[in-house]
Amino acid sequence: MEERNIYEFPSGDKFRGYFKNFGKIVFLVVFLVFAAVIVFGSFYTIEEQEKAVVTTFGKAKTVGTSGLHFKLPIIQRVQKVDTTIQGFPIGYDPVTDGFVETESMMITRDFNFVNVDFFVEYTVSDPVKWLFASDQPVTILKNIAQSSIRMVVGSYDVDSVITTGKNEIQSVIKENIIKKLDAQDIGIQLVNITIQDAEPPTETVMEAFKAVETAKQGKETALNNATKYRNEKLPQAEAEVDKILQKALSTKAERVNEAESEVARFNEMYAEYTKYPLITKERMFYETMESVLPSLKVIIDSGSSGVQKLLPIEPLIGQQEVE
Repeated sequence: MEERNIYEFPSGDKFRGYFKNFGKIVFLVVFLVFAAVIVFGSFYTIEEQEKAVVTTFGKAKTVGTSGLHFKLPIIQRVQKVDTTIQGFPIGYDPVTDGFVETESMMITRDFNFVNVDFFVEYTVSDPVKWLFASDQPVTILKNIAQSSIRMVVGSYDVDSVITTGKNEIQSVIKENIIKKLDAQDIGIQLVNITIQDAEPPTETVMEAFKAVETAKQGKETALNNATKYRNEKLPQAEAEVDKILQKALSTKAERVNEAESEVARFNEMYAEYTKYPLITKERMFYETMESVLPSLKVIIDSGSSGVQKLLPIEPLIGQQEVE
């Protein structure tokens, strides 16, 4: 029996057959990979909060419709841009929640130092300009925001920055940033900028400003209470004044009527007097006596002198009773 060497090298024909089969396999694999790249590279998906920038031979256009889209593989390049509202802090570290003094420390109009931190919100307004107009649009926005913040804060006194002027300062800063972004035209839009916190750099000054703020609140409370008291008392006072005026007018009318009546009576009496002076005098005397004597108790005293005296007894009796 002939022994076969298992380590015998294959002949030339067999070797060429192996190589041919291997080449077919490699070609098939390459073809399948290329086909997969073509198929899967021809489609892309845009989410609701995204926009895509499709670049064809260096020319870019924006695709904003969400869903599945087709592109030319290899020839066209797709870059997706997030269009949701995003933001970043200025002047504080969100991890430690502390001030970043290189950004937050500012000087006010009245030469006081103050720590102010902001939060900037922005969105992408033009995806093509966002990708190609600048290398770092967010950095540009941050630099613009910091310069605007320092310029505006420096035009206000420290009391306005810390207490009463925050809303106005935010509004002015926002307007300045929007103008500068329009000039840069880098495809980014400011949504809002908000003062997160503003306080003096030392604890002593901070306590002093807190005391000032407390005093202002106390002032407002006192003013509100005074206004409330005035609103409560003023209608009562006005009603009392009206009541007194009405009573005075009534009394005035009554006194005027009485005076006019007395004047008319006097004029009538004077007219009679001018006609008959003696008779009128006697009549007036008798009428006066008739009204006085019925209520007067008197004593008629006929003394030794022969002169009769009328002594009113009622006042003497009343005086004795009182004593």
